Amino acid sequence: MGEIDDAIERAEREGFTREPPKTLKGRIGYLLRQLGSAKAVAQEIGVTADSVNRYRRGARKHARPDVAAKIDDAVRARWQPQVRRRRQQQAATATGVTVETRARFGYTAPVGTTDDGRFRRLTVHLPAAYAQRLFDARSAGANDQEMRGIIAEGFKEAYFQDGGGRALGLSDVTLNDIDYLDLDY
Repeated sequence: MGEIDDAIERAEREGFTREPPKTLKGRIGYLLRQLGSAKAVAQEIGVTADSVNRYRRGARKHARPDVAAKIDDAVRARWQPQVRRRRQQQAATATGVTVETRARFGYTAPVGTTDDGRFRRLTVHLPAAYAQRLFDARSAGANDQEMRGIIAEGFKEAYFQDGGGRALGLSDVTLNDIDYLDLDY
């Protein structure tokens, strides 16, 4: 997963109305309800079905760190799908997304102006249309570079051109060398 995908995941987790199960037994129980069988859970997390049943019964209280991480990822990926969809739908149709980042922005500008890329720390609210494009690209399997392009285009319109009020000759804003990037919706 790329930086943008990770940021969307973090934003989705922040929207949970309840925390996922904390115990190993509770997490395995949840995965069993979601996937239907110990064999399916075992394939998902990379252990045997017998191990899954031991976790379910409480015979094993702790999983290996690598397996515990896989269990955590599998639970969080399936936790509260209706809450995720509702928040994404609201962001894509009404509220938009807020992007906070520290990255190097470069752009193509008219002759006589500077087009030197430089690090900027920005917090910009992008309109709902950009949220919709970002979510659509993610669900279509877009790579990180394509999603960066959508965010850079949103920055161009919302920040650099201020909704059409300035820097009208500016084109091709790029988002490079991301120090950090966080999304909120």
